[in-house]
Amino acid sequence: MTELHSREFALTDRYTLADGEVFLTGLQALVRIPFEQSRRDSADGQRVGILISGYEGSPLAGYDLELGRQRELLDSHSVVFQPGLNEELAANAVQGSQLASASPSCEYDGVVGIWYGKAPGLDRATDALRHANLGGADARGGALVLVGDDSIAKSSTVPSGSEAAMAELGLPVLVPSDPQEVLDFGLHGIAMSRFSGLWVGMKLATNVVDGSATVRFDRSRVTVQNPDREIDGADFRHTVSAHFVQPTLGNLERSMFGERLELARRYVAVNDLNRTIGDPDAKLGIITAGTGFRDTMQVLQRLGIAETDLVHSGIRILKLGVINPLDQRHVQEFSERLDEVVVVEEKRAFIELAVKDALFGRASVPRVLGKRDEHGRRFLRADADLPPEILAEQLGQRIRKVLPANQIESVSSVDETPAGRIELPLLTRTPYFCSGCPHNRSTVVPDGSLVGAGIGCHAIATMMPHERVGEIVSLCQMGGEGAPWIGMAPFVSENHLFQNLGDGTFHHSGSLAIRAAVASGVNITYKLLYNDAVAMTGGQRAVGKMSVPQIVQELLAEGVARIVVTTDDLKKYRNVSLPHGVAVLDRSELMSVQEELAQTAGVTVLIHDQECATELRRKRKRGLAVEPVTRAFINERLCEGCGDCGQKSNCMSVQPVDTEFGRKTRIDQASCNKDYSCLDGDCPSFVEVRPGRTASSETSATGPIPDPTPIVGTDAFNVRITGVGGTGVVTTSQIVATAGTLAGFHVRGLDQLGLAQKGGAVVSDLKFSTRPITGTNKLAAGECDLYLGCDLLVAADAKNLAVASNSRTVAVISTSQVPTGSMILKPSTAFPAAAEVRERLDPSTRAHDSLYADVRALAYREFGSDQLANMILVGMAVQVGSLPIPLSALEKAIELNGVAVAANLRALHVGRAYVHDPQPVNALKGVYTNQVRVARRVRRAVHELRGVDEVFRDRLGFLAADLVAYQNQSYALQFVNFVADTAERERNAVGTVGTLTVTAAESMYKLMAYKDEYETARLYLDPGFEQSVRETFGDGASFAYKLHPPVLRAMGLDHKLTLGAWFKPALYALRTARRVRGTRLDVFGYAHVRQVERALVDDYAQLTREVVPRATHDNIDAIREILGLAQEVRGYEAIKMANVESYRRKVAAALDALSATAAVG
Repeated sequence: MTELHSREFALTDRYTLADGEVFLTGLQALVRIPFEQSRRDSADGQRVGILISGYEGSPLAGYDLELGRQRELLDSHSVVFQPGLNEELAANAVQGSQLASASPSCEYDGVVGIWYGKAPGLDRATDALRHANLGGADARGGALVLVGDDSIAKSSTVPSGSEAAMAELGLPVLVPSDPQEVLDFGLHGIAMSRFSGLWVGMKLATNVVDGSATVRFDRSRVTVQNPDREIDGADFRHTVSAHFVQPTLGNLERSMFGERLELARRYVAVNDLNRTIGDPDAKLGIITAGTGFRDTMQVLQRLGIAETDLVHSGIRILKLGVINPLDQRHVQEFSERLDEVVVVEEKRAFIELAVKDALFGRASVPRVLGKRDEHGRRFLRADADLPPEILAEQLGQRIRKVLPANQIESVSSVDETPAGRIELPLLTRTPYFCSGCPHNRSTVVPDGSLVGAGIGCHAIATMMPHERVGEIVSLCQMGGEGAPWIGMAPFVSENHLFQNLGDGTFHHSGSLAIRAAVASGVNITYKLLYNDAVAMTGGQRAVGKMSVPQIVQELLAEGVARIVVTTDDLKKYRNVSLPHGVAVLDRSELMSVQEELAQTAGVTVLIHDQECATELRRKRKRGLAVEPVTRAFINERLCEGCGDCGQKSNCMSVQPVDTEFGRKTRIDQASCNKDYSCLDGDCPSFVEVRPGRTASSETSATGPIPDPTPIVGTDAFNVRITGVGGTGVVTTSQIVATAGTLAGFHVRGLDQLGLAQKGGAVVSDLKFSTRPITGTNKLAAGECDLYLGCDLLVAADAKNLAVASNSRTVAVISTSQVPTGSMILKPSTAFPAAAEVRERLDPSTRAHDSLYADVRALAYREFGSDQLANMILVGMAVQVGSLPIPLSALEKAIELNGVAVAANLRALHVGRAYVHDPQPVNALKGVYTNQVRVARRVRRAVHELRGVDEVFRDRLGFLAADLVAYQNQSYALQFVNFVADTAERERNAVGTVGTLTVTAAESMYKLMAYKDEYETARLYLDPGFEQSVRETFGDGASFAYKLHPPVLRAMGLDHKLTLGAWFKPALYALRTARRVRGTRLDVFGYAHVRQVERALVDDYAQLTREVVPRATHDNIDAIREILGLAQEVRGYEAIKMANVESYRRKVAAALDALSATAAVG
């Protein structure tokens, strides 16, 4: 291994270090630009102010947040950060910075203006930017336009490419390829703006902003050279103007596309912002910019051609730092003696057209290929990105013509798709609302409703079942919410639409859409969520934010017909004065309010006031909001696994879990945001807990751990980390990358996020090398050395696994089962078995070196929660030898991160210790049991069953014992006799006892152990239940039962009662009274639901006697499915009755199908 030279730095060095190297993200490089510019101006004796304004949006979603965290630096560098109400008004503000800079009354030597926004924000602001650029930039200030491009719409409603729009506005366009160039080009952009008098744009691709790399700070890196200003014999200097009238306007337009653009071109040339590398005698030329350059270099690297080898490769590359204006002279000189030029750029042709324009009419020009080849056929795709694996397919064909013969084989290998990829139908992880998110309830609409989607977290509803969120018929740009209905309404039969709208969008521009709807007279209900945050982009507070009363007053002034406010906390409105007729209701009234508003003519508004759950959680952690004293907890034995609490809450913390008594539901306490919507589930299994002393966790005692032995390359190695958004995957990646930087590696990384922060998949790639890394920051096929899977499902996704190789990749995977959103709404959805998933992973990895462990269970054992699971996994990878970064560097990186340092250091140690000495880790504790003594006759009946294996015999004894505790020995014997009869019928039908008997036994047990009042009492008095409460919430924890007794329900009680410890004697009495169950003395047994439950037992026995004898080897699976339908009879009261009706319909249909099949046979 090449000797590394360790580095020392603090995280503040990102913005303060003057000379040295720091690991930096593209976004952090953007934040450093104003500080670096201020220091440079100060060193030149200039007192320059800086204004930053814009609007957040991916990939620049966190730019304003990071700026906000640097308030002291902003103040000390005379930087005014003023987020915009929207993009166009922010552009107007930045225009003002240049007017101030040129003003005689300016109190600074100059003012720099920086605008930021995503590409759709640029579209919105074009008119403002056109005016601003016509007016120009001041020579003592300068204006920089930062545009985030999401080319494949990972976190946008539409794909984007901003270069054409910026060019149309007359902006020079810089295109950085990595964080180093983000910083360097940002400084050049300001200098170019000052010199030319133009605003200067910077196209920022997602992979650049979300990427990271080792960045060098050195003032000599960017040494500005100002070229000659003479144009047509005169020295041209632009003067900022705001006089957009003739003849001034005509002169401004002429200079914008004339003299000023020419000065920008000269600046590009003299400062070498475009550079040529490669073979002077080349026949093939490649022209590219930004991420296209990195992707091209990655393809060449896979061919064995490093940047230093290009000089004799037959290939020449022109890397454009500025794509508008294109330096035509440079392109012409580059193209001399070439046979062919390939232009590599994402999306539509822009550079390609400019190159062709530069070469048109010249003698002996090369062929220019881009979106089309020389035959007019599609060449480089224009409708998506061009990652190396895609680029190699086409570029490889052209390279093959110029490479020496001994490299032809390498080119062929690039074109080949790696073999061994097996597509399995596994559960996928998609974005979902956060636990406790207001949208979990506010997006639910009455059956049959039409709904308009829009910009914001509520757009996730487009991925959810329409039965819950309505039929979504429109989605438009930010600020247009509801306006499509103006055009639809006159031509469709429906007469009403619900339109979702966030308060961030309302303040940005959505209020205008409401005004338009009022003016049009359509019937529409705006569902305005007032959640106190622009949650989709990081939780920013909306600029210009009004209170609910202020919004109500504005809406009434606009002419809204009716307004209703709903909230999760009515106490907030005790002393709030609202106009007459504006009601404030509890959120439980959401559905009835929507039904009323849908019948109200005109524009109505439902304001739902509930804070963003994620932001509220952050406030609680920081002591800025009160932490609730109670927790929701489920008695899993009592839970039916019906999913009603998931349906009511739609909450990711309400998680299905498989237990020895079937599928149940558990509240994941670590992720729970204490919204308590789950308590609305029609079920007696919930309790309200007041935690006691902190629950103790087991601590594994370990001795010394030997140093790991690397099993991957140590001079250069690549890591892919996969997991679930919001669980710390990106933080884990940043810690590992920082450790690599501290150890002396060059590091390049990419966080592939999209909507990951909302519970979707997140992927982080990291490259480490002792030499500078020239290729892309995203791993290509077969390039991964360590595949670190923090989530089993995301790790098994074929798209993520494509980087793995069975000769190179070591997998370290958490096998813990973390439910998906679909499992919350449909708890019967099965999580794939770990062994099934491993079958997908092993062929693509070095299976014999890989490690699989239930890391979440290990984290609970060691820490009492799963919050540190990722760091445990990192420790495992270190000890396996697949992450060859010195332990001291990792420990230092954890310290630098500054969050839960001691716990993270211990988690790292726990992971290493597990690999060194694996200790069995029990899965997360399931339900508790209190088995009773079983009478001899029941045990004998179980023992005498013929033809069953011992596993099933043990299972049968287990279930029979529970039925003894449920009722009595005779009841259990009835169950065993039923199983024996079924086994005999199956043996007679197909010759063996197997799947039919097992299925019938499980189903009959479920039907016989129906949960009435007596069983509810018994399961609450099970000692294991209170033990589970103590294990989860600590000694001294107290709880209250949340019950809705059927008797009181029948008398009109419409909510659950909270019953404390004083209610326990009543439970004892009920448990004792279970002996009268089913007799004339059973006062609860007269209820209709109890009569149905008892009848189901007899009905199922009859069904089994009917269908099992009809079994053949051809139809046995169909009969097993019929027998298993009884597992769907879940829930309590009305929910159970609905499931019973569904069960009976399905059984009848299945029997008809079985008979029809038999008739055909």
